[in-house]
Amino acid sequence: MNEENKSVAPNKTTQNISNNMVWQVLDQEYLIRKQWLTARRDKVKLPTGAVVNDYYVLEYPDWVNTVAITNNGDFVLVRQYRHALGVTAMEICAGVVEQNEPPLLAAQRELLEETGYGNGKWQPLMTIAPNPGTMTNRCHCFLATGVEKISTQHLDATEDIEVHLVSRNEMLRMLKNNELYQAMMYAPLWKYFALENELNP
Repeated sequence: MNEENKSVAPNKTTQNISNNMVWQVLDQEYLIRKQWLTARRDKVKLPTGAVVNDYYVLEYPDWVNTVAITNNGDFVLVRQYRHALGVTAMEICAGVVEQNEPPLLAAQRELLEETGYGNGKWQPLMTIAPNPGTMTNRCHCFLATGVEKISTQHLDATEDIEVHLVSRNEMLRMLKNNELYQAMMYAPLWKYFALENELNP
């Protein structure tokens, strides 16, 4: 490769990265607006000039989940039925961020309501997108260490949730054996184990 080509390649790469590639919305139609499902159809124009007449987007509120660990080092999990897949699964505590509710308060509220555990030291782990291609929301993931049982569960009429405590080794075994169905829970759990020493100095 000659010197001229060497100097051109980085500039081309930089141009590609700086291009935000945003689509232009030409038209928008809501197909359904329900409490747990809002779907719209967009007509969009890509920077390339291509037009997509029917691009479907699902609007959801933001979600939260929490890697909660007791003073004894046990992970606080919940077990519940997931109707879409027809499976009963172990999960970390998760829920919906209410309108104008800070994500941290939502995570603390959900943990207390679903498990009765609270207090402890809280810190953000990561914010991820469940499916940025078709869904509008984000999931805010937290780590709560030193949590303790301070209450009974406060479940909604439609919730049927069991609380389980599992050891660190059992949690790691479950992750390695793909025993959790929820993809957004693998990310914060694996990040916790990857950064365990930094997160627990």
